[in-house]
Amino acid sequence: MLSLPAAAPVSLDGSDIIALYDRHARELVSFFARRTGDPQLAMDLLGDTFLGAFAARERCSAIAPEQQAAWLYRIAANKLADHWRRGSSERRALERAGQGLRALSDIEYERIEQLAASSQLHGQVSTALEHLSVEQHEAIRSRVLGERSYAEVAEDLGVSEQAARARVSRGLRVLRRVLSPSHKGAS
Repeated sequence: MLSLPAAAPVSLDGSDIIALYDRHARELVSFFARRTGDPQLAMDLLGDTFLGAFAARERCSAIAPEQQAAWLYRIAANKLADHWRRGSSERRALERAGQGLRALSDIEYERIEQLAASSQLHGQVSTALEHLSVEQHEAIRSRVLGERSYAEVAEDLGVSEQAARARVSRGLRVLRRVLSPSHKGAS
């Protein structure tokens, strides 16, 4: 039997990462700002994402631009999940050591909020969250914001995986109803 040589792994170089930054940085900072409600943190996570992409560039097997974008967004989602798991202790330690990052200017802060439409969205979501039970709120926070699996959500909440799925599903249904344009007109 004749065996074919394995295809050489595709890897990205520095210019590919720069091109990814040019194509996706605006959407990614908006992605982070909407999920964290903090433009400064969104910028930090954006930087972490591209540092991670640069470090992993030789292991990337994505060829098509859509595949590369999916690879980059997976890194971004992992960075966000890491942030939620780790909390803000790392940031506080840096600030105590005097190694904090440069704060965003008011203009930069407002632009990121504008890109994310975060101030308006934050208010709408905060109001909508008031319609949830405590159990639904905790389940959605863990599943959606924490990007945790249903098994992890169930463990966190001390319920079965089926109960965790039900809480998330019911909570999202409530949020969808409350945030829908037809509900806003009825208020």
